Amino acid sequence: MADERPNPTNSKVGRLIESHGLNGLGEELENRWTADEDADSLRTLADVFNHELLKAEATDAGLDLLDGEVATFYDALVDDEATGAERTRVRGRLERAGIDVDKLQTDFVSHQAIHTYLTSYRGASKERKRSDPKERVQRLRGRLVAVTESALESAVNRDDIVVGSPDVLVDVQVFCADCGSQYGFDELVERGGCDCQ
Repeated sequence: MADERPNPTNSKVGRLIESHGLNGLGEELENRWTADEDADSLRTLADVFNHELLKAEATDAGLDLLDGEVATFYDALVDDEATGAERTRVRGRLERAGIDVDKLQTDFVSHQAIHTYLTSYRGASKERKRSDPKERVQRLRGRLVAVTESALESAVNRDDIVVGSPDVLVDVQVFCADCGSQYGFDELVERGGCDCQ
């Protein structure tokens, strides 16, 4: 007997995809979640979905929002850090276009709703692949370098610090309290462990 999944429109996400004509979005969410490299988290996918929902509502109301505006409007509606003035401005603009903002906010989906939709209604699964620890640490090093460079640039621009031509270096060391050995992470992995072995 063939695997029979429930009708996707029985889920909140599926109903909203159908009612707003968001054709292809379900497949996009599935592909982004199950990607081998750089897969998106469920929280990111919930934001992607909610951005598309907001954009569709705005378009239907004749309000053309640029991609940056969609993100700004969404953040103003859901982000606790948004100021009252931002929230009021965005609500006002949407309401003037005829959008029921309270209903829209109720329609926004959670990461759990995305997970249920992808697994129960689309049959997607996220296989956990064993990743190379050196690759994972190297990616984190790259992120740390980028964040540090950005923070340095901001501090220099605000005249908080003066620095010539900085190069950011990230060195990950592992110290074993049992044997007293210390190795760089890559070296430790290549040699298969510390001096305890």
